[in-house]
Amino acid sequence: MTAEQENGRIGQLVKCSAVGGEYYTAYVPKNLPPVPPLAMDDLYPLLDQASTAIGRLDGMSMVLPDPSLFIYMYVRKEAVLSSQIEGTQSSLSDLLLFETEEAPGAPMDDVTEVSCYVAAMGYGLERLKDFPMSLRLIREIHAELMNNARGGNKMPGDFRTSQNWIGGSRPGNARFVPPPPEQLMECMGAFEIFLHDENVKLPALVKAALAHVQFETIHPFLDGNGRLGRLLITFILCMEGVLKEPLLYLSLYFKANRQEYYDHLQSVRETGDWESWIKFFLTGVIETATQATETAQAIIALFNADRATVEASGKSTAGVLSVHRFLQHHPITNTTKIKVGCNISLPTVLRSLATLEALSVVQELTGKDRNKIFAYHEYLTILSKGTEPITA
Repeated sequence: MTAEQENGRIGQLVKCSAVGGEYYTAYVPKNLPPVPPLAMDDLYPLLDQASTAIGRLDGMSMVLPDPSLFIYMYVRKEAVLSSQIEGTQSSLSDLLLFETEEAPGAPMDDVTEVSCYVAAMGYGLERLKDFPMSLRLIREIHAELMNNARGGNKMPGDFRTSQNWIGGSRPGNARFVPPPPEQLMECMGAFEIFLHDENVKLPALVKAALAHVQFETIHPFLDGNGRLGRLLITFILCMEGVLKEPLLYLSLYFKANRQEYYDHLQSVRETGDWESWIKFFLTGVIETATQATETAQAIIALFNADRATVEASGKSTAGVLSVHRFLQHHPITNTTKIKVGCNISLPTVLRSLATLEALSVVQELTGKDRNKIFAYHEYLTILSKGTEPITA
């Protein structure tokens, strides 16, 4: 494709004025799909690899002893990673401690923000079962996402009515300025039409890649656009039937390659080069789906090995096995939750935990005599890979 053809895909710069009389330019993207159409020939090999990797991952959900367990933990990992890209310092352990009603090690606002991401994910997936992806649903999901101290004053659940920007201290010196508020609904209306246009014959993965950039470019909310834009990828793939279960999340890939990620978003706006972005996106799908499959396999192997260790120890009581199963669902927990969850007495809980500690399956985290917290350490290690807070 020639540079001239790509230029035909570039949006329009609109001159606007800010409070105080300063003029700035905002960017209004062309509607999707791109015109001229995508050069698909170079994308098909990656698309085939990505589809194969997703198929393998989707197949794992059928051999996992408890698919809901893997989804439950993987959604939490995604929530941590997507929020870290936006600057939170919460780890996966912090989130699980928070959900165990123990004080987390990270700032409470950070952990609450991550917890709201989990709620938004669950809400969106549940609503999609009987409601189409639409501007109304996007606003509802945003309200769930921003249901915290930081988001309460950022118009949760409502599209913005004022100008926002990315980078810089004001629109006049910003790195990027999305469409002005008076053109926002026209952009979002066209975005909604694209999601449901049956005349658009594009593979679902390509559709999700296009939609993600377009949403990020329109930036329709005062806050939470990045997190919601990443959620949309999973929602679209579930909606299009590519995923039977919500197992694919690209935030780890975007976090590891965040400068390249931001560069691609800006390059689409400045050059119209959608193909390079889609190649980057599909590479991420291949890597992420492969990693998720390996993670699932590692978790199954760990659970089986630890159960075998328990059974070979001669201490394989019903209580110990019950606590081991509970820890698979709650890798950070306390004795009260185990007692209730397993429906066993406190002395049985304590004896079972002592056995699992002696077998190096469980670790006590606090070192205290009271209010102890127990962790399924090796399981957490597998799950937490890549979720260390960003320090640079």
